[in-house]
Amino acid sequence: MSAGERTGDSRRGDTRRGEGRGGTPRRYAPARRAATRTGQYAALLGYLVFLAFPFLWLLSTAFKPPRELGSMHPTWVPEAPTLENFRQAFAQQPLSVAAANSLLAAAVSALLAILLATPMAYALARFRNRLSRAATGWVVISQAFPLVLVIIPLFLILKGLHLVDSRIGLIMVYVVWSLPFALWMLTGYVRAVPRELEEAAAVDGAGRFRTLVSVTAPLLAPGIVATALFAFITAWNEFFFALVLLKSPEKQTLPVVLTHFLGAEGVADLGPLAAAALLATLPSLLLFAVIQRRITGGMLAGAVKN
Repeated sequence: MSAGERTGDSRRGDTRRGEGRGGTPRRYAPARRAATRTGQYAALLGYLVFLAFPFLWLLSTAFKPPRELGSMHPTWVPEAPTLENFRQAFAQQPLSVAAANSLLAAAVSALLAILLATPMAYALARFRNRLSRAATGWVVISQAFPLVLVIIPLFLILKGLHLVDSRIGLIMVYVVWSLPFALWMLTGYVRAVPRELEEAAAVDGAGRFRTLVSVTAPLLAPGIVATALFAFITAWNEFFFALVLLKSPEKQTLPVVLTHFLGAEGVADLGPLAAAALLATLPSLLLFAVIQRRITGGMLAGAVKN
């Protein structure tokens, strides 16, 4: 065999060793994986920037003086940061009263939603039959209902009960609105609790209610806290129901009061509006940062168990 033939065979052998599936050279696989991973990271980074942009813009605008707000060359970092926008925000609108109304509605509605959802979730998780499956399906479907679909019947019901323009009426609406999602989350948590623990309690003579209170509920504490805080954040940020159902200025919630910074012609008082919106956003961000892992765990548990 000549030297040229040996060289040719050697090259063909190298090519065969370098081929992967479908004849793709294996030496290109690491480079392709690196390119794919780089693309994924770039897409994730772009999405994070997209999500963070409104908050960063709000944070920057809240501390800018009027001269910088009207500048033709805006900057991210204020050149002369000021707290004047916050002072004007509190001077122009009753933000403290509105925040108290939002806090009352969100806290009470979250508490009531948990008190109602916990035994209902236990029943759905432990009594598996056609009725419970139909109820679970209805809970999931109800999440797709738009607000405009339910606002008219809710308004008529509350009007019949003389609860329009009432904090109690708004709290009742928030409870009804947050109950399906709270029920869905807690059902997943209940199914994650081993049945053997409840069976042991039954052997000791405990009834269903005592088992729920003494055995299951303590194990559900992380899920109950996460669900309650999620219901709180949902009610705290809610705008549409409060706008339609509350008319008295002293009863309006914080998201509704924020709209008062818009003039009659739709021109916004940008600095005070940004300052007030930043103050209204901070509680939700802080609470979500605290319970983020528990919310994610509860959602995944509900998704898997359902």
